[in-house]
Amino acid sequence: MPTPSLMFRPDLLAGARILVTGGGTGLGRVIAEACAQLGSTVYICGRRQSVLEETAKALSTAHAVRVVGLTCDIRDADSTESMLNAIWADGGPLTGLVNNAAGNFVSRTEDLSARGFDAITNTVSRGTFLVTLGCGKRWLTAGDRASVVSIVTTWVWNGSPFAVPSAMAKSAVNSMTQSLAVEWGGRGIRFNAVAPGIFPTEGMNARLDPQGKTFDLTTNPMQRTGEMSELANLAVFLLGPGAEYLNGQTIAIDGGHYQSSGANFSALRHWSDDDWARARSLIVRRSDQDKQQRTV
Repeated sequence: MPTPSLMFRPDLLAGARILVTGGGTGLGRVIAEACAQLGSTVYICGRRQSVLEETAKALSTAHAVRVVGLTCDIRDADSTESMLNAIWADGGPLTGLVNNAAGNFVSRTEDLSARGFDAITNTVSRGTFLVTLGCGKRWLTAGDRASVVSIVTTWVWNGSPFAVPSAMAKSAVNSMTQSLAVEWGGRGIRFNAVAPGIFPTEGMNARLDPQGKTFDLTTNPMQRTGEMSELANLAVFLLGPGAEYLNGQTIAIDGGHYQSSGANFSALRHWSDDDWARARSLIVRRSDQDKQQRTV
């Protein structure tokens, strides 16, 4: 994945300490690299130790800053607390948090199991809350200032058929963003969210576009996908200095796709039973591959 081309001065985040959940791959890695590129110490967490180690080594080498990979299951309170204790002991409080870790796959809702529902919502909703709460308690006790950026979707405004668990869980994160922006904003902790459109990654393609025919860019006014640098620039803007009055906002970065067509999976209502069977088989195969790399 190419290094993001950023529009900020190279030392903008010098002295910052930022945690990116799910930062080993995909959009999380892009944001983690942008922070490292601008001088921040970066912590990335996830459940696949080998992936975290590879990413941390690559980003540290490329940008001559500390990037630390920490194995953590953010769905588990004890695992999350252990990770945050390790970060605070490794140089002091975080100055920024990016809630990026997520799970998602397309499915007819009637085909979902309770386990499949939990796999998505426990990571997105519960996990995001546990990490945010753990950081928040530490920040509030010490009187520290910080910025929290959560990655959501435009489905928080209109829902998404065939991605109901994700739409529900991301809506919860969006609600948390608006709620804590008021509750903690006056105490030095800002909350904002980013709702990306289509930014293709390997993981996204495997679970949301398994047959290569899910997304129709002709309904996007700009008729293209997003560029990673565009997302990285927005995340850095929300994390960095100079935007301290921006609080409690959810910003879509999707080329106007949401306004044009809703930007969800409504078009999949035309899929046949065979389409769904093929998609399910491909998604399960990818999930099994990922499980083999997990350590927690």
